[in-house]
Amino acid sequence: MRESKAWRNILRKRQNHCDWGLCGYTMKPLLGFVCTLMLFIVYRTTNYQYLQTELDSKLYRFYTSKESLPDSTNLKGLPRGIIEARSDLELKPLWSTSSSKLEANISAPHNLLAMPVGLKQKRNVNAIVQKFLRENFTIILFHYDGKLDSWQDLEWSNKAIHVVAQNQTKWWFAKRFLHPAAVSIYDYIFLWDEDLGVQHFNPKRYLDIVKTEGLEISQPALDPNSTGIHHRITVRKRTSKFHRRVYDSRGSVKCSDASDGPPCAGFVEGMAPVFSRAAWHCAWHLIQNDLVHGWGMDIKLGYCAQGDRSQKVGIVDSEYVVHQGIQSLGGPSAKKTRNNLDMTKKHTVDTRAEIRRQSTMELKMFKQRWEKAVKEDTNWVDPFLRRRRIRKPRLIASLDS
Repeated sequence: MRESKAWRNILRKRQNHCDWGLCGYTMKPLLGFVCTLMLFIVYRTTNYQYLQTELDSKLYRFYTSKESLPDSTNLKGLPRGIIEARSDLELKPLWSTSSSKLEANISAPHNLLAMPVGLKQKRNVNAIVQKFLRENFTIILFHYDGKLDSWQDLEWSNKAIHVVAQNQTKWWFAKRFLHPAAVSIYDYIFLWDEDLGVQHFNPKRYLDIVKTEGLEISQPALDPNSTGIHHRITVRKRTSKFHRRVYDSRGSVKCSDASDGPPCAGFVEGMAPVFSRAAWHCAWHLIQNDLVHGWGMDIKLGYCAQGDRSQKVGIVDSEYVVHQGIQSLGGPSAKKTRNNLDMTKKHTVDTRAEIRRQSTMELKMFKQRWEKAVKEDTNWVDPFLRRRRIRKPRLIASLDS
């Protein structure tokens, strides 16, 4: 009896073992299905997160810089639908009327003219603003002399935005009051000086050329009789509608077919630049917060051209301006007198000389910062330097052939 029980136990164990084996074989397809399902779920989740990140970058493109990352993180406390990342400088009525509702519903291009102004240039500024108002531009004036009340007699004064800060430059104002999120509604931003004659300039015709030619950064050409022409590329060509480069064998800088960078190509000067929305978003970040004169920045604006600066940056000849070269910020230069003792007693300070000295110092600092940034950012590649390296072997190959 004991032997029969022992054999039964052995048979049971073998049966159980076989059952488990059979069960193992039947479990394999199920385990494969579960693994496949889990991999599919992981793939869909990862893909969803990627698409969501892409969507967030498009919806909140102004929160992508290093400085704004903490702010973007803090936005998690708000429901997404309530976030309004864009703004503008349009004046809003305190109460709604039928006329204001009709005006709000009119879909028209939005463009902005921003200028630093002083009371001494009131007449010239008035001529400029009236031309731009006819084309439905928004106007913002930066009053560097603090004299705002004297502008109230102009009929368009209440339609403009006025910002007052004593003895500040155009770039100081632009950095603080033209943030990309605040001007995101505008297709083009004109950041002009106040001493430009506009007798031969029409904003609408100018923008038609800019859009047709795909210019992201541009400026109107300067009349050859203008005062203070510093770069040959900005001078008007009488027989052209626009130009992107200049050929000049005179001076220390030689401009030829091989010249694909500033000041021979891909260059505009700081007196009358015009930016597309995308170009301004980049240029605003290029403006240094403390280097208020902006010297040297025009050489680097081509990096904000959203592509090849030799194609995306240009000068419009058919719509040109006259640069009057009036130095108003800081007052006129101190006049030289024969009696140096009198100057010593009066403690006369040549403010223009001090401004030039400060500008030169800031130019040096800007160059140093650019070089330092390029050296430290190991992931950044100069697109124009790479293009020149690629082009050089081609030239050698053509010479060999």
